Amino acid sequence: MSDTERQSKDAASTGTGYRVLARKYRPKDFTDLMVGQEPMVQTLTNAFETGRIAQAYMLTGVRGVGKTTTARILARALNYKTADIDKPTIDLRIPGEHCQAIMEGRHVDVIEMDAASHTGIDDIREIIEQVRYRPVSARYKVYIIDEVHMLSTQAFNGLLKTLEEPPEHVKFIFATTEIRKVPITVLSRCQRFDLRRISASDLVGLFTTIASKEGIEAEPDALAMIARAAEGSARDGLSLLDQAIAHGGGAVLTEAVRGMLGLADRARIVDLFHHIVKGDVAAALSEFESQYEAGANPVAVLTDLADFTHLVTRLKYVPDAANDPSLSEIERTKAAEFAQGVAVTALSRIWQMLLKGIPEAEGSSRPAGAAEMVLIRLAHAAHLPPPEDAARRLAEFSEGNGGGRPSAPSGNGGGGATVNYQGNLAARSTESIPRPQPAGPTAMLRAVPNPDPHYVPVGRVETRPTEAPKPLVAVNSIADIANLAGEKRDAKIKALVRNFVRPVRIEPGRLDVNLTEGAPGTLLNELAVKLKDWTGIHWIVSLSREEGQPTLVEVEANTKAQQVSDARQDPDVAAILAQFPGAKIIDVRVRAPEPDEDEEVKAPAAAESDEGDILPGDDIIF
Repeated sequence: MSDTERQSKDAASTGTGYRVLARKYRPKDFTDLMVGQEPMVQTLTNAFETGRIAQAYMLTGVRGVGKTTTARILARALNYKTADIDKPTIDLRIPGEHCQAIMEGRHVDVIEMDAASHTGIDDIREIIEQVRYRPVSARYKVYIIDEVHMLSTQAFNGLLKTLEEPPEHVKFIFATTEIRKVPITVLSRCQRFDLRRISASDLVGLFTTIASKEGIEAEPDALAMIARAAEGSARDGLSLLDQAIAHGGGAVLTEAVRGMLGLADRARIVDLFHHIVKGDVAAALSEFESQYEAGANPVAVLTDLADFTHLVTRLKYVPDAANDPSLSEIERTKAAEFAQGVAVTALSRIWQMLLKGIPEAEGSSRPAGAAEMVLIRLAHAAHLPPPEDAARRLAEFSEGNGGGRPSAPSGNGGGGATVNYQGNLAARSTESIPRPQPAGPTAMLRAVPNPDPHYVPVGRVETRPTEAPKPLVAVNSIADIANLAGEKRDAKIKALVRNFVRPVRIEPGRLDVNLTEGAPGTLLNELAVKLKDWTGIHWIVSLSREEGQPTLVEVEANTKAQQVSDARQDPDVAAILAQFPGAKIIDVRVRAPEPDEDEEVKAPAAAESDEGDILPGDDIIF
């Protein structure tokens, strides 16, 4: 039965002559799968030609890339049989004896199971009992288990033995969107294929071909919008194409698709990006308001803006990316222009701010207002210098003040200009704006003492006296750090330093260490913060590749072992051990040095205890 006859039969049974595009143009052989999945097709081709056919396959990928369809095509290839060919093959141009039933999911020897609704061990036990029986008519009995990650742990364990050594007439094909949830014991028994996301350019080509076959007028920009919205899924893209045809009255029009998806005009997104790069807040807000009134979703505007920022950044390093057919002409030309004129640091800053701003707009009860605030931040940041320039200016400013900081901090906490006692107005570290010097006398500002540190009288500039600098603490070894942690009553840091830190190099303000196995991942950051707080200077704590010296715990253990070894060599101790079989040395204590004759020696007070205490001079405890 031809495809047209099947479509007529379906139309007669359903009372309609329409089939959704995702079903009508579902791939039927490996030739159709060549769209975006060339590596998998090539691997299967080589395996079938050499006869190296695996007993189980694992297909993974995002929704809509063709996992279930690929499983059916693979089952069809395994059971391919015609009058001239009776062996597994990937050349399926001529329909075989079992092809039609397999592709429609009704072949008796190709069993499809949805693991989302059959998750238990009983379902797997039924499969295990059935695999012993040979197929009814096909070459192989094929089990296709979709969403296999939904199986329970017991079900996976029950499947392991059969999966490792299945009968020669049984093949397993698994499909999943969550490959990390599949146990490694199952993965190791399968030949894995990662179905890739279909690129936007491939989707545009697919949509163009389908629109041509359907006799549908489709504008290239409209198809590009649908391809981008599909996010690599052919099924999602074809569903959107179906919707766009209905929305456009039998044609796929750009304006209709833009309104259907709630997108902004890509040309207007380019204009918005231009206003942001220039730092023109008013123009950016005006452009956003126009797009919002035209029906654009605020979150979609920010997302498109992020996509264009990514495109501009990518073109700086991969100019050939402008040849992507999913791009409009204005995107292609304007993005190339921006790539030449906008610095990478500025693009990275815009990207990071958009990544934080998009979730804000999504979760806000007023997404338009939230989006406007994001745009204001973006445009304001355009006037800021790059971080490396800001650091350089800050260093120059510090050198100009004798290598120190300004004499007095800013009166507000918002990061404004800093006023010093000489009456100079120093620009904040992120800007360097020349200011005219007054012709008259210069006001001299001084700190006004006030009993209430939180009260500032209206109309008077007041600064707070700076805090006295913390006394510097000398740190020359890991033992010093551990002792300092003990003095600061930080038992956690002390224990971590003693157990996990192996010193490599230590100098004022810098500590290079190696860590033993089991050390917390945040230890170095916590240690840097604590050292700065305790010593009053900034510390750089870095992880070294050198092995380093032993930890404090290891040093103490080695010392203790050496002391015990030395104690065994003592004649008196050796005699005691020989006299009392089973006795062992459990501790060694070093006797305190003898005091000078001129010093007053105080005898220790006798202990009032039934058991008695250890007195000075007791070296060894058994």
